[in-house]
Parts: sequence; C-alpha cells; structure tokens
Amino acid sequence: MKKQTILSEISGTVWKIEVAEGDQLYQEDTIMILESMKMEIPVEAPAPGRVIEILVAEGDMIVQDQPLAVFEA
Repeated sequence: MKKQTILSEISGTVWKIEVAEGDQLYQEDTIMILESMKMEIPVEAPAPGRVIEILVAEGDMIVQDQPLAVFEA
C-alpha cells in the first residue's frame, strides 16, 4: 500500500466533502468539491484505494498546493 497526499490544484473554498475517512474508492471517484470563482472543481481519487484522513472541512478557505486528504492506493 502506498500513501499519497492529495493537494489542491486551485485556491478557493472547500464546498462539499463527498467521502469519510476509511471509505474505499475507485479511481476517479469524487473525494470533495472545491469552489473557485463560482466554478465547482472535483477532487478525484488518483487510483483505487482508501481515504486515510481528511485534512480540511467544508467551508475552509484553501490555497493552491495545500494538502486536502491522505489517500492509500
């Protein structure tokens, strides 16, 4: 198993978290949705695996390259 930190590609707000810690995901399943300039940007699982830790909460302001979640493939 390989742990990976998922980083934000944009600055904006965490609009909605779609998963919980421990959830099993398939590749490209949505982990959370970010909002920037009224656009919704999904953050997807990079591979099949499990969410280890969510590092942000809904409503949090985030910056580009900020850690969002820890994922284990």
